[in-house]
Amino acid sequence: MRKFLAVKAVPFVAWSSPKPLTFKPRLFTLFVLSVGLIIFGIGEALLIKAGLGVSPWTVLAQGISLQSGIGIGWSTLSVSLLVLLLWIPLKQIPGLGTILNAILIAAAMDFSLDYLPIATSLFGQFALTVAGILAVGFGSGMYLVAHLGAGPRDGLMTGLQRLTDFPIAWVRLSIECTVVALGWLLGGSVGVGTVLFAVGIGPAVSIGLYCVGALSGVSSIAQHAGK
Repeated sequence: MRKFLAVKAVPFVAWSSPKPLTFKPRLFTLFVLSVGLIIFGIGEALLIKAGLGVSPWTVLAQGISLQSGIGIGWSTLSVSLLVLLLWIPLKQIPGLGTILNAILIAAAMDFSLDYLPIATSLFGQFALTVAGILAVGFGSGMYLVAHLGAGPRDGLMTGLQRLTDFPIAWVRLSIECTVVALGWLLGGSVGVGTVLFAVGIGPAVSIGLYCVGALSGVSSIAQHAGK
């Protein structure tokens, strides 16, 4: 487990794009990116079906909405734009993955919500929450290894990791806990699922990156695990 949680960088594998800012990626790279984002979206839908609380970033958007009077949609957009501005000092480069992040995740969420089960017990709610966190983590691992550009929040995570040289799991944990704390202080609604996501998504993404790297034949996972 220590090896999984010690990942310090997104692995670069044979099918990774040599640079994120390209609009002519290899088809297999684009395929893996798309599958990863779809899995990510299904994971988000599982969290919704669990009904134990919204994600930390939604809590922050709720808090900003309550304090500013703007709608939750505009608040969410404002948060995303602010995070993208933070990319500038972190020298993060957007790409096709940054654009597809918003499109495919939303599409996968909308489509899968009609087919996923609704939890009818507390155990079922926890099971769907855990499944959702793991799906988001693995989906993140798949699409990030494509190296075609991250979504706003994942880009913040990888940028801060490069700046601090801390393991990705702990960088993401710190981001999510900070975000949920700020959202709660602003009046956002925090549920059990929110806390589970904040604590679990960092390790889940780290495990996802490790597994995708290992399955893709990275010669030295230790290199990416900070060993």
